[in-house]
Amino acid sequence: MRLSILLLTLLVLASCSTEKKQQPFQSVSVTPIFEDSVSIRAITFLDSQTLAFAGSGGVYGTVDVNTHKVRSNIQTYDSLTPSFRAVGKTSKDFFMLSIESPALLYKTGGNGKMEVVYKEEGEGIFYDAMTFWNDMEGIAVGDTVDGCLSIILTKDGGQTWTKIPCSNLPEGIDGEGAFAASNSNIAVTGNQVWIGTTEGRIYHSANKGSTWDIQQTPIIHEKPTQGIYSMDFYDQNLGFAIGGDYTSPESNQKNKIITLDGGKTWSLIADGKEPDYKSCVQFVPNSEGKGLVAIGFTGISYSADGGENWKELSEESFFTLRFLNDSVAYAAGRNRIARLQFN
Repeated sequence: MRLSILLLTLLVLASCSTEKKQQPFQSVSVTPIFEDSVSIRAITFLDSQTLAFAGSGGVYGTVDVNTHKVRSNIQTYDSLTPSFRAVGKTSKDFFMLSIESPALLYKTGGNGKMEVVYKEEGEGIFYDAMTFWNDMEGIAVGDTVDGCLSIILTKDGGQTWTKIPCSNLPEGIDGEGAFAASNSNIAVTGNQVWIGTTEGRIYHSANKGSTWDIQQTPIIHEKPTQGIYSMDFYDQNLGFAIGGDYTSPESNQKNKIITLDGGKTWSLIADGKEPDYKSCVQFVPNSEGKGLVAIGFTGISYSADGGENWKELSEESFFTLRFLNDSVAYAAGRNRIARLQFN
């Protein structure tokens, strides 16, 4: 009840839906529903009728997926206007996390306002992505500072956040980060979490961040602009990651990897074949792990066979997407949010 009241004042509605079994896609229809002078790299569904977003210029808001009514606002902090590239949600609250210093993590508060629940300042501070395991436990990740990745955890529903000390994390690589490209270089399922980095490494914890191990993947990572941009897990064993080099977006060499054993090993897949650089990849719901959609400013690509073969469905440019059900997704990018109907 509390979330409904809060999110209504923060531009939100609530409901529920059912899904049907997904069939292979042949095409996609793109319908713009929000256009503004804002770059949006972070979206999440608060429920089956409400998409929340946050982006540059302090802009955040919601979209009613039934009416496509958009409500937006601008968040400021003193004289600063934060830029957001990470969002998260529980059944009670919506969260958004800004890049650069000071890092500001907001949650829904009282009286229809967002409140800061975590702040971090310092050289090199740059947070990239966040997500929640459940209503109480969540995680956010940022670039390497003082020798390790910046990782913060909450265990009380986002009221308080604690940074993991470097002594409890694997040693980082100088300059290693996690691209703030689509709020999807972090994935959770069960008690597990995987984080993909600019060095092509995947940090993994099987116990919600208490202990960690690292796998070096074969994804391309020789330059600072290369590495893992996005990952998704269909279940605790099947995962897929994509990236490449946004400065060489036509390249499709060593930019796609797959795991069948929960991230213990990763293998190149569709190497030298489509798709090229992408900033976000998501499994299609109800596809038994066979359906994948990858999106970026280079267009929209789809695989019906677990990533072995792909076809381009559209040249439309976006940064990130999330599925509402097994045939409808919403995508965000430069100056817009759109509804994607897969057919």
